[in-house]
Amino acid sequence: MSLKRHFANNLARAFTKLMGGEASAGILLIIVTALALTAANSPLAHDYHYLFHHELSWTPIAKLDSLHMWINDALMAIFFFVVGLEIKREILDGELSSAAKRRLPVLAAAAGMIAPALIYLAAAGSGQPMQRGWAIPAATDIAFAVGVLGLLGNRIPPSLRLFLLTVAIVDDLGAVVIIALFYTAQIKMMWGVGALILLAGLILANRRGVHHLWVYMLLGLGLWYCVLNTGIHATIAGVVLAFTIPLKPLYRGDSMLLRLEHALVPWNSYVIVPLFGFANAGVALSGIGLDGLLDPVPFGVALGLFIGKQIGIFAAIVIADRLGFAPRPAGASWVQLWGMAVLCGIGFTMSLFIGALAFPKYPLLIEEAKLGVLVGSLFSALLGYTILRFAKSPSPGAA
Repeated sequence: MSLKRHFANNLARAFTKLMGGEASAGILLIIVTALALTAANSPLAHDYHYLFHHELSWTPIAKLDSLHMWINDALMAIFFFVVGLEIKREILDGELSSAAKRRLPVLAAAAGMIAPALIYLAAAGSGQPMQRGWAIPAATDIAFAVGVLGLLGNRIPPSLRLFLLTVAIVDDLGAVVIIALFYTAQIKMMWGVGALILLAGLILANRRGVHHLWVYMLLGLGLWYCVLNTGIHATIAGVVLAFTIPLKPLYRGDSMLLRLEHALVPWNSYVIVPLFGFANAGVALSGIGLDGLLDPVPFGVALGLFIGKQIGIFAAIVIADRLGFAPRPAGASWVQLWGMAVLCGIGFTMSLFIGALAFPKYPLLIEEAKLGVLVGSLFSALLGYTILRFAKSPSPGAA
């Protein structure tokens, strides 16, 4: 009995330590993904889909007539708001605040978006509607990737983790631009004018040094509602609002941006993203089957994430270092940099989100895109972890 208790206590302590570290958000995403897949391929499948997709008997906003719409258009606006806060902080006072710091992460992120898109188009073909999925494998999921790094502990140098985070943040900015430019329906001008007026009010509040949170939240809510009705995806309003939040320190030494970011990151990591994952990762394999992975869309997405990401990012680092354009992260070996590039092929949240935008009229293609995202991300996580688990840091003075 004492042996069992001792084992149980050790297991509980290990689990608590694990969930208290930076790996916890990634582990939670793995759990909700498994639950979604299980629900979608079990006797609960009808209840699962009904929960998220049935028309609500009442909704305060007519366009959001299902729980799935509320999650993807409203809650995910908060997700994008936090992403925007992180991007602004990094650009003004972080790893993207100078040209020297920006060079390598921006180059690596750009190559890590272009290569997967090209591989997707080569695998899936350029015909309609398949070609609309070209951006699905372009984004890296920060929570999953950092979660895998957290499992590795001190086996990886701090510079590698910081570089991955920076690349992923630039990657997110690129995904936001792609959504705004390529996945926007016809814009309704009157709502667009309203959005511009509210944006002007937010910018004016920032320039005038207004530090009342309610002003930004009230104008931001109006901005989100206008954008929701323009035809531009409503989540873009979250990023735009974030860029107007003041970073200038208050008399207490902190700032509105930092306070909001610190307050919302846990909600993002442990509520919004897992809820989005559970609502969107449930792929009904009975309609596709694992052999369906060879269909153009899932094959292109999986190949883009698993092959395209590592080729684009690693090649960019090697070329930039060899040409003297930007040095590789200090203290990281080439094998470790390769493992980090492979991990960037984990494309869960943004990839699922873009997949839903790419094929709004083709439910089967959305499901196939989900399958490609899950398979490509799984292979990237397993290979990336294996490489980093056994890679050695360079010896001092090694080139």
